[in-house]
Amino acid sequence: MDKKNNIPLEKPLVTRHSSLVTRFLLAFQFLTIIPVRRMDNLSDEDVGGASAFFPAAGAAQGALLVMSAAVFTKVFPAGPANGLVLLVMVIISGGLHLDGLADTFDAIASRKGMEKKLEIMKDSSVGAFGVIAIVLALLLKFLLLNALLLDASKVTYYSALFLMPVFSRWAMVPAIFHGKSARRDGLGRVFAEYTGKKELMMASLFTVISVACIALLLNALTAGHSLLVTRYLLLIPALYIFSALAVWFSNRNFGGMTGDTFGAVSEISELIFLTSVVLWSQHYT
Repeated sequence: MDKKNNIPLEKPLVTRHSSLVTRFLLAFQFLTIIPVRRMDNLSDEDVGGASAFFPAAGAAQGALLVMSAAVFTKVFPAGPANGLVLLVMVIISGGLHLDGLADTFDAIASRKGMEKKLEIMKDSSVGAFGVIAIVLALLLKFLLLNALLLDASKVTYYSALFLMPVFSRWAMVPAIFHGKSARRDGLGRVFAEYTGKKELMMASLFTVISVACIALLLNALTAGHSLLVTRYLLLIPALYIFSALAVWFSNRNFGGMTGDTFGAVSEISELIFLTSVVLWSQHYT
């Protein structure tokens, strides 16, 4: 700050710009296997602030899914094509959220106290209920994607593929914003402490922009998809409510949120998203 003229100097502006870039790259580092440059000496504010760009990481994943599906559906029948799309989906996320889903369900199934449940989630091994949760999640996603490819329009199928990871990554942000950390250490605590209204608004804005981009693309290709776009927008408050319920459930069972429960929120949000789109395409078109 130039104290004489009360004018900010350039360095703070550069620092803020660098911080945004760092948080953007961190979102990709946390949520995908997309290689980003190594970052050292990160502050808790930067780590927690990366949640603002979770939907952006989801958009990159969605774009890869669309491109993969465009290739696979040209070569294979619906079943194998969607199986390969599902494989790409798991690979690009590194299985991170599936692991969180498994650990969360193992802890719930234990029926132990809060401390014991947290220990189970921290354990690297996966129990029977965790395996069941992963299998059911993948099976349901496969069946729902198959239903969209076979029974819905190509526009619905590809737009859902792109937006599904955007919405599911966004759903973690209100859970982080409203939640408290169940542990005194770890990434869950950092995210819970440093995800504020600004991060929630940025993530929500990017999600709405993603839907708007889809709307513009659909209108450029063909008219008559305004109802589909409206339904996508209605999923935002629906998933917000789900995130709030997940926070309430985690507070009662684990004493707060953990990285595993955030992953479970993302996985279940994908199922809610796909189920909603299938219902719309089959019963309300």
